[in-house]
Amino acid sequence: MNPLYETMDVSVFERMSLAAAKLGAVNLGQGFPDFGWPNAILDAAAEALKTGSNQYAPSRGLPKLREAIASHYGRHYGERLHPDQICVTSGATEALGAMILAAVEPGDEVIIFTPAYDSYAPTIRRAGATPREVALTSPEWRIDADALEAAVTDRTKAIIFNNPHNPTGRLFAADELQIVADFAIRHDLTVISDEVWEHVLLHGDRFTPLAMLPGMADRTLKAGSAGKIFSLTGWKVGWIVASPANAAIAARAHQFLTFSTAPNLQSAVAYGLTEGDAWIEPMRERFSRALNRMSEGLRQAGYVVLEPASTYFLCVDLEASGIEVDDETFANAAVERAGVATIPVSAFAEDNPSRHLVRLCFAKRDETIDAGVQAMTRARELFA
Repeated sequence: MNPLYETMDVSVFERMSLAAAKLGAVNLGQGFPDFGWPNAILDAAAEALKTGSNQYAPSRGLPKLREAIASHYGRHYGERLHPDQICVTSGATEALGAMILAAVEPGDEVIIFTPAYDSYAPTIRRAGATPREVALTSPEWRIDADALEAAVTDRTKAIIFNNPHNPTGRLFAADELQIVADFAIRHDLTVISDEVWEHVLLHGDRFTPLAMLPGMADRTLKAGSAGKIFSLTGWKVGWIVASPANAAIAARAHQFLTFSTAPNLQSAVAYGLTEGDAWIEPMRERFSRALNRMSEGLRQAGYVVLEPASTYFLCVDLEASGIEVDDETFANAAVERAGVATIPVSAFAEDNPSRHLVRLCFAKRDETIDAGVQAMTRARELFA
């Protein structure tokens, strides 16, 4: 058996979710919403299942979905995209895998910002390359140009850039986008831009795709996600957006991963992207209300909350909250003794990770948030 997987731990998300299920705890760990999806898209999926094709879709995606994605980005960001620049994937994680396999070769190095989504490093290693971490520091989580330069070597081939950023909830500022763009151009790097949270903006901010910056269109491969746009994470419909040449290469990697994605779900996502612009702002407002409810409850319980600009997540600073244990100790005690599952942020880095932060998912109904806050209050009392 492959030693890479023999030594790999079960993901912290699965571990905490299994613990929550076993113990009957409130699951604020794994990042899925329990509200927010438009029923019209579910109806479109059901209709397509009954009346449309249920055989293999074209590997690069249904033409109407690729056209809908191109039109969506044209309306929202002014991008001029052709459907040939798009490849539909089985979720954004598969898109990331295909892009990494397309962009790097054995012996290459790939820069990632930590804390980082947990699929990046193992997928880079599976491609035969080596991840190089550049740490972001709480509470600002800003990109530092000097730290980036210190990480580059003559083997650096690519950089993975996640904006908006999971797990911190940062929406990077214009000057930080420019730092990444200038760095990539100066060192002739491919940028794999994980932009799945682009529409989940909580405070009225505006998102800018990295490929829109001068000189970046031909070196950026983007991951997008219908699951995040429509709160339908279980559908696993994502996509790659790149230059025609790069999209074609990524599509060749994709064809040997999942080949194609369920056609009825693709059809429904095409409907949603075409007809659903009016759903985006109400979705943001619902998530913003949920964030405010959880943040206020946690602050009343004595926690220091790092306010996110995007994603479904907020981070609690244990050290600043007067809790003198590391994140793993707190998370284990919280699920086992207080009845709430959280995610230790140290799981999102390998080199000297922060050990004073836990991540919670706030994309929940009011009753789930209230039960989670009550459990977090009990968790705090464990370390008083």
